[in-house]
Amino acid sequence: MARLGLFCGSATGAKLAYGAAAREVGRLLAQNGIGLVYGGSHLGLMGMAADACLEAGGEVIGVMPKFMVSREIAHKGLTELHIVGSMHERKAMMAELSDAFLALPGGFGTLDEFCEIVTWAQIKIHSKPFGVLNVEGFYNHFLLQADVAEREGFVKTYHRDILLASDDVTDMLTALFPVR
Repeated sequence: MARLGLFCGSATGAKLAYGAAAREVGRLLAQNGIGLVYGGSHLGLMGMAADACLEAGGEVIGVMPKFMVSREIAHKGLTELHIVGSMHERKAMMAELSDAFLALPGGFGTLDEFCEIVTWAQIKIHSKPFGVLNVEGFYNHFLLQADVAEREGFVKTYHRDILLASDDVTDMLTALFPVR
């Protein structure tokens, strides 16, 4: 089974569209036989995507550091929940379990996890596709910064070009999993 590594907020954010997008991602993954790999929380966009995927009959695998489980934020209804020792182990396991990666709106943790995946592609640790779902322009400035970094010679054009972006969930999943 193909699996998507999802990075997104443990909060719902200021716009209802963020939650709607998270639920749509979860539902479409299940409908297309694609498993969800994510941070394992029941909170925010993370929980919304997981719940929608589970409700539609999909596979959902959570990866959570032990210190977060004790804060009672672990989702109780997942297909699998892997408890790891650190955030570093979480990112490595999510990368190993996933065939592609998607970032929904989120904060510093989302950006950290997604940018590490982008960097790993840049230095050839993996060759898996990745992108951002630009819900209501949430990632406009991030994408602009990628363009600036390319223009100023810090990011090669090839590496900028492999960073996918769309505001449409179906288009993004098709770009990440083109042979479905």
